[in-house]
Amino acid sequence: MKKLWLSLIMVMFIAVLAACGESEEPASTDETDANSAQTAAGDNAEGGSEESSNQVIETLSVGFVPSREPEEIITATEPLKELLKDELATLGYDIGEVDITVGTNYEAVGEGLSAGTIDVGLIPGGTYVLYDDGAEVILTSTRAGLNNDSDLAKDWNDNKPTEASDKQVTYYRALVIAGPSETGQALAEKVNNGEELTWDDVNSASWAVMSSSSPAGYIYPAIWLSDHFDKTITDLESVVPSDSYGSAFARLAAGQIDVMVTYADARRDNADAWQADFEREASIWDETNVIGVTPGIYNDTISVSKNSDIMDDDLKTAIQTAFLNIAETEAGKEVISIYNHEGYQEATSADYDNERKAQEIVKSLN
Repeated sequence: MKKLWLSLIMVMFIAVLAACGESEEPASTDETDANSAQTAAGDNAEGGSEESSNQVIETLSVGFVPSREPEEIITATEPLKELLKDELATLGYDIGEVDITVGTNYEAVGEGLSAGTIDVGLIPGGTYVLYDDGAEVILTSTRAGLNNDSDLAKDWNDNKPTEASDKQVTYYRALVIAGPSETGQALAEKVNNGEELTWDDVNSASWAVMSSSSPAGYIYPAIWLSDHFDKTITDLESVVPSDSYGSAFARLAAGQIDVMVTYADARRDNADAWQADFEREASIWDETNVIGVTPGIYNDTISVSKNSDIMDDDLKTAIQTAFLNIAETEAGKEVISIYNHEGYQEATSADYDNERKAQEIVKSLN
């Protein structure tokens, strides 16, 4: 009997141990899952609290030359601030503020780049070459060509108005344009009759020119005078410096000057203002004529300062990439159209060697 009870007790004891073992195994699994979930939550919390690894730049200053009315440029380029911030954020830079300014003249932007007070400048090739000791070119602009590209002034007058073509080009021309004044009309008539202008002809006119670093507004017209008359701008008896092409067109319309020099599609940009703002009855195409055409001028640059406190090779590359990307967007295309830019391509200093030759020619003429 004792043996029977002992056997029953042993069986019950083994059964209890087995039951405990089965109940403990799921408990252990649940605990592991809970610990795993807690660990994952902790990992996610740590990941969510990580700060951006981007480099922070408080202010990026961008300078534009006054080839259009300054207020017009400021208004048109306002969206560029956010476009640059967004692009540079994806390239490793958080920009606090993009400060856009328009220089009082071309030299002011070049001097700002050299001094390091301007980080990025949208400047012509002539201005870049003049200040390349303190500025480095990173991009050159591309633009739509024109339906006129002849070396002969009369061809431009026979094929008015000048219109855009669908061909992308890396150069543009400067034109010598005669206005509605009596002297301007006399010069145009001679050209359109197929006659050669003389030095006395061009010297009898009053000329509006831009600053001496402007390719279309000074340098290449000086080369045109040298090629045709062995003279230069400083040899002209009547020269009026202008702070913008807009003000030069206003003077031309008012008859205050007879001739102005400008980029080839400038009349397209000022066609509405000619009648609306300058109060001319006839169109700009009826009242102006080309009397001189310069050789091709390599397009505008985007240059960066060599002396900016924030500029280094990585930031240069980021700015270069940012502008290339911006130019591919509709919003970006609208912004850069203020300078008739349609896109950009990578540039090197050597691309502007011909511009350096032009500068040397101008120096030798003065």
